[in-house]
Amino acid sequence: MAKSVWDRYRNLLFWSIQVISWGAILGFAYVFTPDVDGFKSSGFLKFSLATSFVIGLFCTGLLRAYLKRKIELNDFKKRYWLWIFISVIVCAAAYALLSYAAGYLSHRFFESDVTKVPDIYKNAGWGVLIANSFITIFGWTMLYFAIKLMLKSNQDHLERTELNSNLKQAQLNTLKGQINPHFMFNSLNNIRGLMLEDVERSREMITKLSEMLRYSLTQNAKNSIALEEELEMVANYIDLSKIQFEERLQFVTNIAPETKSLQIPPMIIQLLVENAAKHGISNLKNGGTIALITKKEATDLLIEVRNSGKLQLAKGGTHLGLKNIRQRLQLLYGAKASFSLTEDGDEVVALIKIPLI
Repeated sequence: MAKSVWDRYRNLLFWSIQVISWGAILGFAYVFTPDVDGFKSSGFLKFSLATSFVIGLFCTGLLRAYLKRKIELNDFKKRYWLWIFISVIVCAAAYALLSYAAGYLSHRFFESDVTKVPDIYKNAGWGVLIANSFITIFGWTMLYFAIKLMLKSNQDHLERTELNSNLKQAQLNTLKGQINPHFMFNSLNNIRGLMLEDVERSREMITKLSEMLRYSLTQNAKNSIALEEELEMVANYIDLSKIQFEERLQFVTNIAPETKSLQIPPMIIQLLVENAAKHGISNLKNGGTIALITKKEATDLLIEVRNSGKLQLAKGGTHLGLKNIRQRLQLLYGAKASFSLTEDGDEVVALIKIPLI
C-alpha cells in the first residue's frame, strides 16, 4: 500500500514537471521569437508550439518508461551509460521527425502564414533541427536523472530515519526487558528467605511484588510517564525493602511540586533507589538513609538519589542497572541528558539530568 502511494506520487510529480518544463521551454521560445510581419500572432506559430508541446510530452514520456524499466539506480552498471546514450539518440531522432512532420502539416493548414516566417527559421535545415532536438532531449534526460536521484536520496533518508527509529525502539524494549527479571530475582529471594520465618511478612512482600510487576507490565510499552506515577512504584519498592532491612533503612524525599507532572523514562528512579539499597545500605552494618530529591532547574529536570555509604563498596558488581540507565538516557535524549555517580563525604550521589525541551 505504501509503495503504491509512493508510485502514484512519483507519477504525479513526473507529469507535473513534464507539463511545467515543456510549457516553460516553449514559452521561452515564444518570447524570443522575432515578430516579423505579425508572425507571433500567426496561427502557424501557435500550431507549431502546440504540436511541439504534445510531441515533447509524448517522446519524453516514452523515454522515461524505457529508462524506468531498464536503468536500476540501486545497482547502476557501466553498460547503462550506453543504453542511456542510445535511448537519447533514438528519442531525439523521433522528436526531430515528428517535429518535421508537424511543420509540414503547419504549411498545409496555415499556408497563408508561411510568408511571415522569419528568414532565420526558413534557412534552418535538418542539421539544425537534429542538433536542437538532441540538445533538448539530452537536457531533459539530465534533468530527469537529477530529480530521480534527489527523490531516491530523500526516500533513502526517510528509510534510514525509520530504520534508526525502529532500531532505537527495539533497543529500548530490550533494555526494558532486562528490568523485570532483575526485580523478580531480588524480590523472590527475599520472599524465599522470609517464608519460613514470617508468613504474614511474606504475604505482604508478595502483594508489594505483584503491584510492582503489574506496574512494570503496564508501563513497559511506554517511553515516558509522569514522575508522580514513578513515585508510587518507588514507594512500593521501599515498603518491600523495609520488610527486609527493617530499621536499617530510612527513606526521605524532597519532591518539588512542579516536577510531579513532568515526563521521565519509566522505572528509572526505581533503579536508582534499588541500586542505593543493594550496593549501599545492604553493605552497612547499621544501615543508612536513602534520600530522593527532584527539582526543576532552567530547562532541565534534576533527579538526585543519595544514600549512605562509600562508592568503592559497590565495585566488583555488574552494575547492570546503571548501564541500563545510561543507555536509555542516551537513546531517548542523546547528549542533552546526563547521569553521574559520585561520592560526597559519607554519601553516594546519583544524579540524572533530563532535558524538558
